[in-house]
Amino acid sequence: MEQQIIIEEINRLKKRKNAVILAHNYQIPEIQDIADYVGDSLGLSKKASETNADIIVFCGVHFMAESAKILSPNKKVLLPVLDAGCPMADMIEADQLRIFKTEYPDIPVVCYVNSSAEVKAESDICVTSSNALNIVQSLEKDKILFIPDQNLGNYISKKIPDKEIIYWEGFCITHHRVRHNELDMVRKHRGETKILVHPECNPDVVEKADFVGSTSQIIEYVKSCDDKKFIIGTEMGILHSLRKQNPDKKFYLLSPSLVCYNMKKTSLEDVYEALKEEKNEIIVDKKVMIKAYEALERMLEFS
Repeated sequence: MEQQIIIEEINRLKKRKNAVILAHNYQIPEIQDIADYVGDSLGLSKKASETNADIIVFCGVHFMAESAKILSPNKKVLLPVLDAGCPMADMIEADQLRIFKTEYPDIPVVCYVNSSAEVKAESDICVTSSNALNIVQSLEKDKILFIPDQNLGNYISKKIPDKEIIYWEGFCITHHRVRHNELDMVRKHRGETKILVHPECNPDVVEKADFVGSTSQIIEYVKSCDDKKFIIGTEMGILHSLRKQNPDKKFYLLSPSLVCYNMKKTSLEDVYEALKEEKNEIIVDKKVMIKAYEALERMLEFS
């Protein structure tokens, strides 16, 4: 089936079934273009909780579709490619977190949304890279257990030195691959061009960047900045949105390693098949869902 026909069929099915397509900024351009909303984890969580659609087709990875289901338990949530996962989310399990909590009793658990429903259910509040700093700062406790991303945890600890951040040693394999010497070489080659990176990058990369933020924060920074050239230190999928929204500006990827293969698994054909057959539905255990909902809802209430 030709691409244009697939797009037409997706739009027809979407209208007939009262479906909405949500896509993360890291998805391939064709998926971003067919989506009703493209954004980061926080924006997508908000849209999932607010939508009046009967079906949510989530173009992202498994933990994102799970979060959408938790926030919209009466909606049918479909993940076009069921094995689109997140290695970082797999780096901590609920049993491991329970042990971690016994080692540090009475300390709140702040959970990055890049985690399973079961892990969220064992946490006090969720955060995204957009709101993590503000949420951690707002907590009354001076010690925080932060899971599962050590790089985001390290970034928060340096920004909020009056709090002790005890973080799990997980990481995003895509952002973690970027090395500070790559940044040094790009800086030497590109001169004064600003380097914008995601806080999931290694601390020595983050320290040398001109701006650190989530995908939505990077997009907003570019929009408000008068510069005409930028070096982008997050997954390459964001380049599509940046170029669409800023046709007069140029963007260069900080490292060729900034490719998340899980985010690149979803195709237009996958979206079409999922919507047509209503397959790959995300199911979350009800007890887990109730507890995980509390952690996500606290995040949304704060935001």
